[in-house]
Amino acid sequence: MTDARRAASRRRIAVLGGLGAGSLALFVLTVAFGSYPVPLGEVVRVLTGGTPDDPRWAVIVQQVRLPRAVTAVAVGAALAVAGAQMQTLFRNALADPFSLGLSSGASLGVAAVVVTTGGVGATFTASLAGLGRVGVVLAAALGSGIVLALVLLLSRWVRNAVTLLVIGVMIGSATTALVSVMLVYARPEAAQQFVMWGLGSFAATTWDDLAVMLPVITAGLAAALLTTKGLNALLLGEEYARTMGLDVRRARDLALLGISLLAGAATAFCGPVAFLGLAVPHLVRVALGTSDHRVLIPGAMLGGAFLALACALLSQPPGTEAVLPLNAITSLFGAPVVIAFLVRSRRGLQGGNPA
Repeated sequence: MTDARRAASRRRIAVLGGLGAGSLALFVLTVAFGSYPVPLGEVVRVLTGGTPDDPRWAVIVQQVRLPRAVTAVAVGAALAVAGAQMQTLFRNALADPFSLGLSSGASLGVAAVVVTTGGVGATFTASLAGLGRVGVVLAAALGSGIVLALVLLLSRWVRNAVTLLVIGVMIGSATTALVSVMLVYARPEAAQQFVMWGLGSFAATTWDDLAVMLPVITAGLAAALLTTKGLNALLLGEEYARTMGLDVRRARDLALLGISLLAGAATAFCGPVAFLGLAVPHLVRVALGTSDHRVLIPGAMLGGAFLALACALLSQPPGTEAVLPLNAITSLFGAPVVIAFLVRSRRGLQGGNPA
């Protein structure tokens, strides 16, 4: 191994280790801070199975803060990995998990609930025989699934990945327009509920939600790890990948399936969370100095978890009752950081070379 390769390897280990340590620290802080701060020592005691001095701290940590932090880790990793796959699959630096219209499909499902039942709360609960929030999640997942099925069907006739991306964007635009028309016929308070759902949130999930979401996201991440070899080949173009013996259509379908699991689960439970899927892969490429998906995918998992936890922490300022819109935090906090990081790197959206 040459000195350059050793240096690159040390750099990647340092970046991945730093992201892991930073994510762990932010995880503890996210659990500790909120409208009612919990001492860090008590947080650690609860997380390690101990009994806190005040029983209320155990309730706050276990039932409120811990599900939010776990959700941020899972959704951040899911969206970042889906974004990394999308940008390689479609050879487009602006591609993100929702370019195929999955977010718009989820919005369509929830909007249908709003229009047909009058809201996403108690009325919807009654209409779905007591399913409550699970019903809203099912509606969002069904909307995403319909859009994905349409995109996969069209992919059988479209060989060019860029053309497929454009088709996905057009489907998403048409779906968004349909949602806007549907909301005209919704009650104002129900439409307001829909708008709040569209702002995204890590704080609404429960342990029952996580019992469904985590296996789906885990399956999507496992699928992403299985696509690393194919995605590395696609970095050099579809024709080159074919000459290497890669079944491009099969690799594309597997990647799309994984992306749908990751983005669909994240959107169904947390609403359309902006920024993470678009920006994190670029940040990780620059930090690691490579586009090799064997390193990039784990890096995206850690980077997505790190930034999602940071945004979750900022969305609920300590010592106040205020809850800031998650998408406002992800964009306002994240965009300047990304711009500065990419400009400073001079390598911009190109990232490193696969190595």
